[in-house]
Amino acid sequence: MDVDKEYFSNISSRERAIFEGAISMGALFHQFVGTPVNKDSKESLEKAMEESLNLQPAIEKVEVEIRFDKLEESMTEFDYTSLTGDMLDVKIHTKVDDVLAIIRIEFIEELNYPLMYVEDIED
Repeated sequence: MDVDKEYFSNISSRERAIFEGAISMGALFHQFVGTPVNKDSKESLEKAMEESLNLQPAIEKVEVEIRFDKLEESMTEFDYTSLTGDMLDVKIHTKVDDVLAIIRIEFIEELNYPLMYVEDIED
C-alpha cells in the first residue's frame, strides 16, 4: 500500500512536514512529562527521548535539552523531581520530499508557558 497516496495526498509536503513534527512533539510531551529525573539521569533521559522520536516517520533529527536551571529549581529533598514542560527545550526536524520543518518547544518566560511552535520551514 502506498500510504502517502492513500492517506496524505490531500495535503502538501509542507503541511505533512509540520504534521509529522507536531504529532511527534505532542507524543514526546505527553509521554515523558512526569518522568522522574535528576542531574545524574538528565543526559540519559534526553538521549532516550531523542532515540524514541527518531523512530517516527519523516523525523530527520531530534535535539532534546532538559534545562538544568529549571531542573535544579524543582529538586526535592529526595534528590529527584518530575520532568515538567518548562524544563524542555526540544527541536524536531522533519523532512517530507524537499521540505524541512523544525518544530520546537521551549519555555517562554514572558508567557510563563512551555510553547510548542513551528520554528522554521525550508522549502
